[in-house]
Amino acid sequence: MAEPDFDLFVIGGGSGGVRAARMAAQLGARVALVEAAALGGTCVNVGCIPKKLYSYAAGYGDAFQEAAGFGWDVAPPRLDWDRLKANRAREIGRLNGVYLQLLAGAGVEVIRGWAQLIDPHTVRVRLVDQSRDFSARNILVATGGTPSVPDFPGREHVVTSDHMFDLDPFPQRLVVVGGGYIACEFASIFHGLGARVTQLYRGEQILRGFDLEIRHFLSQEMRKSGVDLRLHTDVATVARARTGLQVTLTDGEVLDADTVLYATGRVPNVNGLGLAAAGIAHRRDGAIEVDAQYRTSARSIYAVGDVTARVQLTPVALAEAMAVVDHLFGAAQRSMSYDCIPTAVFTHPNVGTVGVTEAQARKDYQHVAVYRSDFRALRHTLSGSEERTLMKLVVDSASDRVVGLHMVGPDAGEIVQGFAVAMKGGATKAMFDQTIGIHPTVAEEFVTMRQAVAD
Repeated sequence: MAEPDFDLFVIGGGSGGVRAARMAAQLGARVALVEAAALGGTCVNVGCIPKKLYSYAAGYGDAFQEAAGFGWDVAPPRLDWDRLKANRAREIGRLNGVYLQLLAGAGVEVIRGWAQLIDPHTVRVRLVDQSRDFSARNILVATGGTPSVPDFPGREHVVTSDHMFDLDPFPQRLVVVGGGYIACEFASIFHGLGARVTQLYRGEQILRGFDLEIRHFLSQEMRKSGVDLRLHTDVATVARARTGLQVTLTDGEVLDADTVLYATGRVPNVNGLGLAAAGIAHRRDGAIEVDAQYRTSARSIYAVGDVTARVQLTPVALAEAMAVVDHLFGAAQRSMSYDCIPTAVFTHPNVGTVGVTEAQARKDYQHVAVYRSDFRALRHTLSGSEERTLMKLVVDSASDRVVGLHMVGPDAGEIVQGFAVAMKGGATKAMFDQTIGIHPTVAEEFVTMRQAVAD
């Protein structure tokens, strides 16, 4: 081929795309990145960052109530929803600017528009008033995912997670449909902010794929806090009514709501991307198929992040992007391991987990020992809260290696992140036992559990 316009053309300005573009440019490659929306993708704009900010906001609601037990007299708190939205928008705008500065500083050409693959080396970008074709030696697709809502009567009346941060007015009555981490997080957050929340899930228990004991425990804690969580429950229709929305369940019951959030999954964002024209193989749900180097069936085109529907986490997309850049422009020694990926669910209380579930461990190992601690944290001896904490270790008895670590409780994500390093290094239960705990903390419980409760 003739000398192309770029060495790497990145489609998508989310976490993975921005990281790949910036790192490749810093290694001397000629790089362009195309994005029609705000830089940062889902994580920065309508995902991880604003969600965590709103989770902090919801936590203050509990803190005001708990303060009385510690001697503080606090006037009845009132949420200024508009101020929270404005403060969040200002911070997200700042982050958008940071992303742009990072790309510009590395020498990446940022193109604003909608991209379509024409062939394995050509991208057509639809700009405001024209279209333009760009050639590239290699192309990286990092377009992420998008919320998916099933087709049912009244679908047009519901919202997805993308819309939750700017609702107007604040929903006093919120119905959340779904049982995944996004549904559970928004149910917890908006309950903490003062909404009356009903969460509906058609399955047997929330957080499918997580450790079963963790799922049951969180379900109990969410109900205890005031979320009306209903399992084995599904929606038949949603209709506009004089006082808001009416949600009719499959059993005939009718719920009144101001907002209905459907958090029923995400699908790869590939609509209109031109995968067929470029010869890119994909699954039925649109997920792009890639090999160990993240190369698609079109050998000059790569894909990372949620668009491949492997592990839909921002840090995973970042790591995959770094592997692609190293493969194309570096020493080709970097690889991505999918073992022991820690994750957190920012419900109230939080969930943190790394490694395998107890059920999976019993399939993978001949003998498994389980250590568990269920307790009321020191803070709540005075706070008045009935919230409890669950901590659990899953151990391969033959090697003594800790293969699963799970927690429901305050700051679970912060705690599990540290233990993930030890587990990645192959830490054994004996190493946990030999580690001195920091007292008094919740985290010390992970190194003081001595008696197995199941084997």
